[in-house]
Amino acid sequence: MAFDPKAEVLEDPESDDSGKLSGSTGTRVADYIRSAILSGEFGPGQPVRQETLAKRLGASRLPVREALRILEGEGLVTLEPNKGARVTAMDAAELYLLYGTRSRIEPFVIADSVPRLSQSNIDRAGAILDEIEAGVDAVEFLVLDRAFHLLTYEGCQSIQLTSIVKRLWNSTQQYRRAFVTETGPSWVEETNAEHRLLHKALIDRNAEVAASIVTTHITRTMVALRRSPQIFAHDAGAQ
Repeated sequence: MAFDPKAEVLEDPESDDSGKLSGSTGTRVADYIRSAILSGEFGPGQPVRQETLAKRLGASRLPVREALRILEGEGLVTLEPNKGARVTAMDAAELYLLYGTRSRIEPFVIADSVPRLSQSNIDRAGAILDEIEAGVDAVEFLVLDRAFHLLTYEGCQSIQLTSIVKRLWNSTQQYRRAFVTETGPSWVEETNAEHRLLHKALIDRNAEVAASIVTTHITRTMVALRRSPQIFAHDAGAQ
């Protein structure tokens, strides 16, 4: 399965023709770095150099430092005293904690979402699955899979909980990429089947079944990654 990490852009901050950000605040710089990390342009363990970013974005180092603190809080960047910043490396212990947290929070969020999810969102979720099943590469799958799942949570009444879910998805994006590129081809059929079962639960407004499928979905990914130690060896090499 072909994989072009630069093709997956999840957020597109405003820029001029030179590629520099318009209005280079710390938040906009954070948007740019976040997008580069989530797309795979900046890989796990890779140094994030303030001087290089400031020059590329036409910004001073102050908003870059502010941006890195924002991303540290999101778990995407690790700041090391006297060493600077690195993209957070994948770690087997962190994998267990992050996916364990997701497997507890997301079923609760989708159970609250299902009864209130609009029909247009349910229809859009089905259309996304049609796109996936028509045949996509790893990059396109990651974008569409994220869109599908986050769409299923839009009926949740709690802005705080949906915000936590999105942050956890950001923090586990690199693990998701490793899942589709490093764990073999069997994930495709299983994932598509679980997606369809989840969509059927949305159509039926069955919150309990939807929550159960989400738990299984997250847990299966975690187990597959724990059985693929090579993804953590890549990080060691990057450092």
